[in-house]
This record gives sequence, C-alpha cells and structure tokens, in this order.
Amino acid sequence: MKRIILFAVAILAISPAVMAKKKVAAPAPAEKPATEITWITSFDELQQKMAKNPKKVYMDVYTDWCGWCKKMDATTFTNPSVVKYMNLNYYCVRFNAERQDVINFQGKAYAFKPEYRANELAWSLMTRNGTGGQMSYPTAIIMTENFQNPQPIPGYMTPAQLEPLVTFFGDNVFKHDTWDNYNKTHKSTWGAGQAADNTPPPGH
Repeated sequence: MKRIILFAVAILAISPAVMAKKKVAAPAPAEKPATEITWITSFDELQQKMAKNPKKVYMDVYTDWCGWCKKMDATTFTNPSVVKYMNLNYYCVRFNAERQDVINFQGKAYAFKPEYRANELAWSLMTRNGTGGQMSYPTAIIMTENFQNPQPIPGYMTPAQLEPLVTFFGDNVFKHDTWDNYNKTHKSTWGAGQAADNTPPPGH
C-alpha cells in the first residue's frame, strides 16, 4: 500500500513540471500583417538600402497643402493589399516636393528652387529634367532597381488604379509585355475604384 501511495505522489509531483514544459514549448503566435506601408523619408537611407539589396522604388511626391495627397494617404495607402504588396516589392519613399534642405542623391546635390516652388530633385523627376511632364500632386515616381528608368505618374489613384502600375514593374511584366496590353487585360483584385484603364500609362 505504501508503494502505491508513494507512486501516486511521484506522478502528481511530475505532472505540473511536464505541463510547465509544454507551455514553454508552445509555438509563438503568428505575426500580424503590417497595416501601414514602411515609408522611407531619408534619401541616404534609401541609397544604403539599395546598395545592400536592390529593389524597385515607389516615390510618393506630395506637398503639405495637397488635399488629394491626404486622401490617397487615408484610403489607397491603407488598403491591406496595397500595404502587403508595396512592402514586399518596393522601397517606398515619401518625398515632400517643397522641402527646403539640400538632398544628396546619386552623387548630386539638389536644393530648393524658388522658380519651381519645389526642390530641384522633385522638378527633375517629375518633368524628366525639363523635357516633359508637369508639376502636380500627388505624383508617383516608379524606378527599377538602382534608380533606373524613372516614370512619373501624376494624380490620385485608387487601389484598383494603382495595382496594374505597381505590378507591371514589380512583377517584371515590363520585360516581356507592353503597358497598353497589360493594362487592357489586367483584372484588379485590390478593391473598388475607377477602371484601371483610366490610369495614365507609364511615360505619358
């Protein structure tokens, strides 16, 4: 009888330790998906990241007074599909076109120019060094790896309008298909909005 009692006591003593071990070994809960785009505001940081791990760039050129910029921030850039895709495939840059400091980008210094009412870098990217385009906000600048082939796309965009543009470059469709063909055949999955073929084509 004593042996039975001692055996039962031993089991009761061990059980809590086993349960405690099981609790410690339980898998950590899965990370929640990001709810915001990871924006870069420093051009130094952008260039450092590009040097280590080249990716495409999506630059949101805005001003503090631009109402459509604020609307795009509050709607398009909070869409879960937009957030997920942009964080995975792009370095996303917030660029206030009217910033007053000097920006050092790709070996050149860009300062605020009163005649443009904007930083010279914003003017250069949005007008392709003065060869075409206009200064309007918001404007998206999409670049391939290592800041190649900048494409300014002006205007507010819904998630449905943004989707074909960023996937055309982000999925490397541009390497084997034309924008016009892709835009006509692409079907949006990023929520309601205007038809995607209302989006101005890259380079126009």
